[in-house]
Amino acid sequence: MSVLELLAAGAPAARFEELLRPAREEASDDTLAELDRAVRLASRVQALIGHAQQREAGLAALVDTSHDLTLVHGMDALLHEIARRARRLLNFDMAYIGLRDADDEGRASSIRAAEGETTSLSVGLKTSEDSGLGSLVQRSGAPAWSPDYLADRDLPHSSDIDAVVRAEGLHAILAVPLGYGTTVFGTLYGADRKVRHFTPDEISLMRSLGKLAGVAIERARLLEDTRAEVTELELDTSRARSSLHAQRRVEAAYIRLIDLVLSGCDAQTLAEAAAKELSGALIVRDCIGRTVVVTGTPPDLAEEDVLRWTYDAHAASRPVPMPEGGWVAPVTAGGENLGVILLVPDAPLTDGFGVRLLQLTARSVALILLLQRTSTVAHDQIRDELLEELLSEIRPQPRQLVQRARRLGIAIDEPHVMVVARPEGGPAGRAAAWASSYAHRMSGLMKFRDGCVTLLVPGEDPSAVAAAVAAELTPLVGHPVTIGAAGPVSGPGRVAQAHREALSCLEALTELGNLGCVATPQQMGFLGVLLSETHGVGDYIESVIGPVLDYDAQRFTELTRTLDAYFASSSSPTRAASDLHVHPNTVSRRLERIAELLGADWQDAERALEIQLALRLHRTRRTLQHRHATAGAVRDPGNPAPQGAGS
Repeated sequence: MSVLELLAAGAPAARFEELLRPAREEASDDTLAELDRAVRLASRVQALIGHAQQREAGLAALVDTSHDLTLVHGMDALLHEIARRARRLLNFDMAYIGLRDADDEGRASSIRAAEGETTSLSVGLKTSEDSGLGSLVQRSGAPAWSPDYLADRDLPHSSDIDAVVRAEGLHAILAVPLGYGTTVFGTLYGADRKVRHFTPDEISLMRSLGKLAGVAIERARLLEDTRAEVTELELDTSRARSSLHAQRRVEAAYIRLIDLVLSGCDAQTLAEAAAKELSGALIVRDCIGRTVVVTGTPPDLAEEDVLRWTYDAHAASRPVPMPEGGWVAPVTAGGENLGVILLVPDAPLTDGFGVRLLQLTARSVALILLLQRTSTVAHDQIRDELLEELLSEIRPQPRQLVQRARRLGIAIDEPHVMVVARPEGGPAGRAAAWASSYAHRMSGLMKFRDGCVTLLVPGEDPSAVAAAVAAELTPLVGHPVTIGAAGPVSGPGRVAQAHREALSCLEALTELGNLGCVATPQQMGFLGVLLSETHGVGDYIESVIGPVLDYDAQRFTELTRTLDAYFASSSSPTRAASDLHVHPNTVSRRLERIAELLGADWQDAERALEIQLALRLHRTRRTLQHRHATAGAVRDPGNPAPQGAGS
C-alpha cells in the first residue's frame, strides 16, 4: 500500500514505519530517500489534520459551553459552571474565577468560585491590584501565564496568593480576562499541579472561553438587576394596592362619620361609630380636661400621664402613641384646642388605615364640639382681648371691664394673682396648651408669648398660686420653670401693675442666677420693696417686725427698743441691758417674747438682716414724722406741738 493510501485510510504512524522497513533493505538510495520524504510529509499532514480536529473539537466545546451557559440561572451557579467547563476544556487540575469587589472601588478582587480545589483557602481569597497573574490581566486586559508560578521571579508575588498556590500544589497557571466590551471585571484561571508549557492554541481557546464567560456573567448580572427591579416593582405595586385599599376604607369610614355629623348627631353617637370602625375603647375630653364621651371599657390611666400625652399631641398636631399601645389625637379647629381623643385599640393600628382614620375622627369630633361650643369659642377670643386690655395702659372704664369679665365667668373685682412663668426648656407647644387648660379650670385668663406663660387666676396668696403652677408645669415640660408672681389685686386698675411686678421678680431671679425658682415681692424682702409698685416701706416694716410693733402699741412695752439695743450691742444681752439700764434677766425675758412673736429663727443671719433693715426704716420714718410735725407747729403757733412725738 502506498503512502497516499495509508494517509487516506488514516493509518497510524506505525504503519508508515512498517512501509519504510522493507524499503530500506530492497530499494535503492534514491527510492529510499523519496519514500522517506513522503513518509515525513504524511506525518506532517497527519499532524495538521490532528491539530485541525483538535481545534474543531475545542470550537465545538466552546459552542456547547456558550449554549449551556445561557441555561444557567443565578450568579453563583454560573460561576461554578464556567470553572467546571474551563477545567474540562483544557484538562486543568484546577480552575477558579476572581471578580472585582464592588465595595472596594475595584482595587481588589475575590475568588468567587473554584473547581478541583483540595483546600478551603482559595474561595474567598482577596487579591490586590499589584500582585499575582490577575493583576497583570486586569491592567493589560490580555492573558498571562507561567509554566511554574512559584519559581517565576518575573511575576509580582504576594504571600497570601503564594500560600494558597503552595497549599494546592499548583505549578502552571493560565489567567485570562473576564469582561464585557472594554470593561474587565474579573479573571478566569486554569492551573495544573505540574509544570506545563501552554501552547498558543490553548491560550487562544482559554481566551475565547473567557470572552464567552464574560458575556454570560454580564448577562447574569443584568438579569439579576432586572429581577430585583421587577421584584421591587411588584412590592411597590402591592404596597400601592394596599395603600389604595386602605385609603378607600378610610374614605368610606370618614364619609359615614361626616354623614352622622351632618345629620345632627351628638358626640356620643359619633364616638361610638368611630370606636366601631377603629375596634377599641375611645374617650373624648374637652379643652379643660373634662371627659365628654366614653365608649367601651378603657383602662385606668394616670391623669398626669394623660395630660402629658395630650400636650404632646397638640404640640405635634397629629396623633401620638401612648406607651401601652394606645393613641392620643388632638381635636383642633383653626389652631384652637378643642380637646383630645384617647383610643385604646383592640389590635395595633396601621398607619395606612387606623392612624389616618383616627386623625379624621378627631376632625369629625372637632366639628361637633365646634358646633356645640360656638359661644365658648367666641368667649375665648373675648378672654384674650380682655387680658390684653387689662395689661395695657389704655383701657375702658373699670366698670365696663368688670361687667365683661363677669359675662365670661371671671370675677375680676375679687382678689386675683398675677403669675409669669418661663419654662427653661421643653416644647413650647406643650406649655401653651397647658396654660389654656389651666386658665379654663381656674376661671382665669392667660396668654403665651416669647416663651413665657402669663396667668391671672383667683387667689390671695401669690406664693401658693406660683407653687401650684410650678408643681403642674415643671414635670410636664421636663425642665425647671422660673416663676415671678405678684398680688393679690382686686379690680382691673391694678392688673397691669401686678404684671410689671411679676415680670420684675422673674427678671431679678434671672439676674441672680436662680433659674427654676419662685419669687414674689414679699418673698424677696428689701429687694421686693425696690421691685414692688404696691408694697412700700410701710408694708415691708409691717411684714418683718409688725407683730413686735403691734405688741408694744397694745401693751405699752419696749420690745422694739430692746431689739434696737440688742443689735447695737452686737447681739449681747448683757450689754443691751446696760444700755437700757435694766436687769439682764429683763432683756432675756423680752428676747423670749420677741422669739414668740417673730419665730424661733429670728436671729438667723438672713432674718436678722431683714429685721435690722426694718428697724432702721422704722426709726427713720418716726424721725421724719417728728420733724414734719415740729415744722408744722412752727408755721402755725396756734396749734400746739403733738405730745409724745418721738417717744
